[in-house]
Amino acid sequence: MCIVALAWQVLEDTPLCLISNRDEFYQRPTAGLKAWENSPIIAGQDLQSGGTWMGVTKSGRWAVVTNFRDATDKKTYPTSRGHLIQAFLESDLTPIRFAQALEKRQCDYAGFNLLFGDQDQAVYMSNRGEAPQVLAKGVYVVSNGLMTEHWEKTKHLRKRFTQEFLPMLQHADTPEEDIELTVWDILEDERKIIPERLPQTGISTEMEELLSSTFIQSPVYGTRCSNFLRMKNQTWLWQEKSQQGQTQGEVIHINLPLSH
Repeated sequence: MCIVALAWQVLEDTPLCLISNRDEFYQRPTAGLKAWENSPIIAGQDLQSGGTWMGVTKSGRWAVVTNFRDATDKKTYPTSRGHLIQAFLESDLTPIRFAQALEKRQCDYAGFNLLFGDQDQAVYMSNRGEAPQVLAKGVYVVSNGLMTEHWEKTKHLRKRFTQEFLPMLQHADTPEEDIELTVWDILEDERKIIPERLPQTGISTEMEELLSSTFIQSPVYGTRCSNFLRMKNQTWLWQEKSQQGQTQGEVIHINLPLSH
């Protein structure tokens, strides 16, 4: 998962509203959004290492992860970051308690940003410099650096998310079709950042520029799917749009009432 924008406790009757793109190598095998067997998880699945990049449960738990990009890190790690999502969604711990337990073994994972929560609490942490923190109500955007770092990529998404998208949701009479079209337009934005404003993560300027857009395309790597997730009126509403291959443009819809 490359970039995420979410509004937490900002919208009436919609405590969580989240949009995101998952970026990955095109050849990495993946299963689409579905309910997992013998698990409470609803998510896509990484068929190479297991786990997932984003998921929810009927009880109202949710989580999403992005990679922390540091090309100078040449270590190999025993565990996949995709298992972080699975571990939280299958846990009974509160979000902050899960984060505190994860801190003790966070060095087992390559660099990550993790956003996760339930119906009452949201938490952010990174194993590259951000201790677990309970999120106050507000808008949060993170890509492949720390959430506190200034990246033009996240600044651009935040601007479109707050100025174009959220106002639509604040009007109850906005057609659902218009809302979804706006989401896909924002997530399929290929605007790149000028070289002078790119971050320095240890890769070439050319690669930094390629990865600087919200939507990424290259011969071997890019945006695999786009997601629009809401916890609204005690129901999960999730649209996942495929962005690769023969299924490109296909949208999977999940409408799941939350359990009490």
